[in-house]
Amino acid sequence: MMFHQIRVNPKSVKQFLVVPLVLLAVACGPPRSISLVNYSHLDGLMETIQMDGKPVSIVHIYADYPSYKWTDAGVEGIACVDDAARAAVVFLRAYELGGDLSRLSKAKSLLNFVLAMETGDGQFYNFIKDDLTINREGKTSVKSFGWWAGRAVWAMALGSRIMANVDPGFAETLDDGVRRSLPNVERALKTYGVTEDVKGFKTPKWLLYESGADATSELLLGLIEFYRTTHDTVVGGYIRKLADGLMMMQQGNERTSPYGAHRSWQTLWHSWGNSQTQVLAYAGNVLTDSVMIASAEREACGFYSRLLIEGMLKEWDFADPRQRTEYEQIAYGVRPMAVGLLRLYDATRKDLYLKMAGLAASWLFGNNVLGTVMYDAATGRCYDGITDSTRLNRNSGAESTIEALYTLLEIEQYPGAIRYLSYRKHSARLTDDELIGIFRSSTGDELELALDLKTGRVDARDHGKEK
Repeated sequence: MMFHQIRVNPKSVKQFLVVPLVLLAVACGPPRSISLVNYSHLDGLMETIQMDGKPVSIVHIYADYPSYKWTDAGVEGIACVDDAARAAVVFLRAYELGGDLSRLSKAKSLLNFVLAMETGDGQFYNFIKDDLTINREGKTSVKSFGWWAGRAVWAMALGSRIMANVDPGFAETLDDGVRRSLPNVERALKTYGVTEDVKGFKTPKWLLYESGADATSELLLGLIEFYRTTHDTVVGGYIRKLADGLMMMQQGNERTSPYGAHRSWQTLWHSWGNSQTQVLAYAGNVLTDSVMIASAEREACGFYSRLLIEGMLKEWDFADPRQRTEYEQIAYGVRPMAVGLLRLYDATRKDLYLKMAGLAASWLFGNNVLGTVMYDAATGRCYDGITDSTRLNRNSGAESTIEALYTLLEIEQYPGAIRYLSYRKHSARLTDDELIGIFRSSTGDELELALDLKTGRVDARDHGKEK
């Protein structure tokens, strides 16, 4: 990945003063005086149904412009564990961080749906059909232990930890749900230490899908929460072994291509759901493991800095560096970076990562190739993505909405990050020694993000208003 040609979209520069009033108030007023997190659209995507005679909540998958009414996923179904689990995580964190009891009750109803989709062997179906029966045959729904299982474990484990003091009985039910899933983790780890050469890349066989570092990272977020609750040394061992696999998937460093990026699967990196930095920083902090934290820092400094300065990517095949694509860009590609940088700050207390997290999340407010505000704080909608350098997908489905809300919910806990949400890239330049991005706020303040190409050091230098 070479960064020779530096380009800034003139449209982005022209529009960078156009920011939502609520964002301007947050940026300029007292810290956290106004919240950007609006659950209205997500609440509108939810529905209470009956499963096995018990009320549960689902999240409808799509909502299309301009009406934003529910749209199903065709043969897949109308709702899935993937989105219910992610929404439950958001609501659980909303309660934990702000004490919102209404969010806690919604989380519980979503978790009841997740539990209803778990099988006796700790695996999960994903979709329900429009007749409210489980889709047991579809390839994105079949009983398995992969993406939707990983997200389910994350939601259940977080719920078990957070609800332990407010609803011990339900917390125990969630604990049981996580424990049912653990034999599947143990089964995957039977191949611990076994690797495969894929086009010259050493690949661990003990991750989900035999090299799915992306899906494994979502599972690990749950295992870490479960470990925080139980202090189970066996689970701690699972976390370390799975983290070993994630770190094996890392290539390059701050100075050499591909700059510390963690592969997602086999030889491919993609932005969506690639939560390895978030997981490694979090696990390293919880387990006091400096190697994990160092791996997360390597990706943040070497790769994330380049994405922030040069522009977002969708995917990149490291086996053929020419095979990299910019689009589509989505909120699910922003969250792992932004929240990962926050978890790095938690682990290192380096202000650099707060600034970078704010810049990453500013994609939602116009710091993107279109110069378009992607998240509307007045409605709680997040557009489904940037299709290419000229087109916007104005639909607002569950995934984009949830990922945007989760990003902002976390960002708002850090005044040192939230102040950069109104910043947009103004220019970028490459010298013999540095790759530099200049970001300017709606009020004229400036941040210079600079990567030293010789040492790999990243600096974020604030400057006042231009004279």
